[in-house]
Amino acid sequence: MTKEIVIFENSQIRRYFDAHKEVWYFSLVDIVGALTDSVNPTDYLKKMRKRNVELNLYLGTNCPQIKMLTKGKNRKTLAGNVEQIFRLIQSIPSSKAEPFKQWLAKVGYERLQEIQDPSLSIDRARENWKTKGRSEKWIQQRMMGQETRNKLTDYWKDSGVTKKDEFATLTNIIHQEWTGLTVKKHKEIKGLKSQNLRDHMSEAELLFTALAELSTRQIAETNEASGLSENADASKKGGGIAKNARKELEAKTGKSVVTGENFLPPKNE
Repeated sequence: MTKEIVIFENSQIRRYFDAHKEVWYFSLVDIVGALTDSVNPTDYLKKMRKRNVELNLYLGTNCPQIKMLTKGKNRKTLAGNVEQIFRLIQSIPSSKAEPFKQWLAKVGYERLQEIQDPSLSIDRARENWKTKGRSEKWIQQRMMGQETRNKLTDYWKDSGVTKKDEFATLTNIIHQEWTGLTVKKHKEIKGLKSQNLRDHMSEAELLFTALAELSTRQIAETNEASGLSENADASKKGGGIAKNARKELEAKTGKSVVTGENFLPPKNE
């Protein structure tokens, strides 16, 4: 559990990190206060919900009450994740909210373009990684690794693995077998929270992850693995192949493949 306060244009926004879901939640009242300059954002939000039946239903159904520091005491506060915050912003009639609305419209339009022409999503992914300082070599490795991952998850789906938590379980088995760490522990070492672990892997980590997942799929296909239990066995064996390769490389180089390095910006940014 992580509770923090962030600043947006001189306004304090309370937030809470759910470590289990790996999701940030933000105080709706604080968002309203930051985007409206209202002297009473609590009352402003109440009036918004009263006037807008659809918004009221959406917030009431999706947004949890989370304890946050309020006037020196932890009190339950209506909070939302990023998707829910964007829904709230759409209903705020304020000039401060307008840039967010225009950005959402742009992103929505780009998403429709990608549905019509999927290659655009690949191009945008490359550009986003470049903007974040990734090298061409890293981007190539990341995209190749994603294709290997997709083929594995396609096999899992066809072999009776359908639940989200089952995918997570199998992924964790592979990862722990080749790295010696759970996905959660690896993220902690890299200082990550809700960020995608693979987007913060080194080239070597990406390569060995791909080897582990490729080996897992080929073993599963050979054995015609079906269901969670049989695929878990294949996952352990596939991860083991990458583990042996990792240990051999580390013995030759004296360097650890698994690292705490990441691509996070400096804290002051």
